[in-house]
Amino acid sequence: MQALSIHAGPKALAHLRTQGLRPGDVRVVPGAAGGPKGLILHHLDRHLFGEWLTDDTPGSLHLVGASIGAWRMAAAAMPQVDRAFTELAAAYIAQRYDPEPPRKAPTPRQISAHFGATLAAFFEGQINDVVNHPRRRLHVLTARGRQVLTRETPARRAVGFGSLALGNAISRKVVGSFLERTVFSTPGEALPVTLNDLPTQHVALNAANFLPALQASCSIPFVLEAVHDIPGARTGAHWDGGLVDYHLHWPYAAMRDGLVLYPHFQRHVIPGWLDKGLRWRHGASPMLDNVVLLTPDPQWVATLPGGKLPDRQDFVRLGFDERVLAWRRAVAESARLADEWSTWLAKGCPTDRVKPL
Repeated sequence: MQALSIHAGPKALAHLRTQGLRPGDVRVVPGAAGGPKGLILHHLDRHLFGEWLTDDTPGSLHLVGASIGAWRMAAAAMPQVDRAFTELAAAYIAQRYDPEPPRKAPTPRQISAHFGATLAAFFEGQINDVVNHPRRRLHVLTARGRQVLTRETPARRAVGFGSLALGNAISRKVVGSFLERTVFSTPGEALPVTLNDLPTQHVALNAANFLPALQASCSIPFVLEAVHDIPGARTGAHWDGGLVDYHLHWPYAAMRDGLVLYPHFQRHVIPGWLDKGLRWRHGASPMLDNVVLLTPDPQWVATLPGGKLPDRQDFVRLGFDERVLAWRRAVAESARLADEWSTWLAKGCPTDRVKPL
């Protein structure tokens, strides 16, 4: 059984047939939201960013991420990439949020404080290296609240996200009435993808706003608190970037040059978090014509602990020790994805392994 599935849009497939795939072909690497599911890409990330996408390749490499995808992409811009991804997996798996008595569950404030401390420790002394990387341009996504969601209170949050969910089921454009996509980008070169589908603000990512932006990008409503008034951005509450851009289904095909290499944990590239249950929005589109998508094969996923990828429900379903054991095993098994990717490259990128996106 093969663990890795490779998919490609029509333009990307034509490129693979005639030229194969070289590091210099890759212009953008997206990192999807999805919480613990991103752990399955651990070994693939280590190989891609630590061995294959070397910094001696001409041109900029744009790393775009929301939620855990933003953390992964930021790790890819750290000085010691292999060590960064190893520590990311360890820190993510070790998360533990014991409720404060007499509560039965931890509060969003408690989780936010703990997570903020985790990020600060992880990036301590290395933020300047990340935001000033000579080649790797980092783009961190948040969702800034509009109208009733400009500030976070329990009532505003319930009304705002309830209305957003109802409106989004009718039209994705409704998302722009409640949330503004905010793209925090390191200097050097602009994002090569034009975003005009929803209200979007571009902000310079620097040492002052790096940690608040990254924490906001991971701040799931009702689970963590919003991050308010991030330096450089418009005032207001910022939440998980995956609310607007769950899997970053963007108009990559309109880029002037280059391919998009997308290590992802599933076959579908879903536009927003609220689209998860709207299957008619799960299909590929011409916007992904120049995308090469690397995903775990569903039959292989069925061999993992619980027959699935790690997910947030494991925090509830499993005890701490049981969850840690299951997630560590899944991460260890994911080495097969990197091994099969390396083998595919070494064989000259045969397209008989590649499925249409």
